Amino acid sequence: MDDKKLEEYMNILRRTDVFYDLTDVQLQMVASACSEVKLRKNDIVFEENSAGDEMYVIAQGEIEILVDPSLVQVQQDQQPEASAIAVLRPGQTFGEVALVDQGLRTASARCASRKALLLLVPREGLITLCDNYPDLGYRVMRNLAADLAFKIRGTDLLVREQLLWRPRGE
Repeated sequence: MDDKKLEEYMNILRRTDVFYDLTDVQLQMVASACSEVKLRKNDIVFEENSAGDEMYVIAQGEIEILVDPSLVQVQQDQQPEASAIAVLRPGQTFGEVALVDQGLRTASARCASRKALLLLVPREGLITLCDNYPDLGYRVMRNLAADLAFKIRGTDLLVREQLLWRPRGE
């Protein structure tokens, strides 16, 4: 990777919560492990319930996070349609859970803008850096935990709203 591309990746990573408070040297190491993904409108990044071992950082464009409602409710005589639960923009990350547990994806991700540019952060490369550079590992894992906690709290509020909201007269 050339120096210009490396600097570009570092600037993208610098804007994210997961890589907050990393030194330039640490950002450079993470950036060197990344690759880019170019998308067009409606391109699928990954499907719900698929295996994954990478996280994505949005450099340009928008990404919709979609869930399949048929996984929690049965709809008679209807083909279930995925519901958008979030639209993410530059500087935001998604797919972080795969970095932690390598489990199945909990949602789908689809390009919502005319085009998008993502940085792919591979689990293996990031974990190797975290193992070899404990200060970098501590900062990334601390930030990752904070980011996931924030998202869990937001999801908790949405679930409570759905469970507690009842139309008048019921």
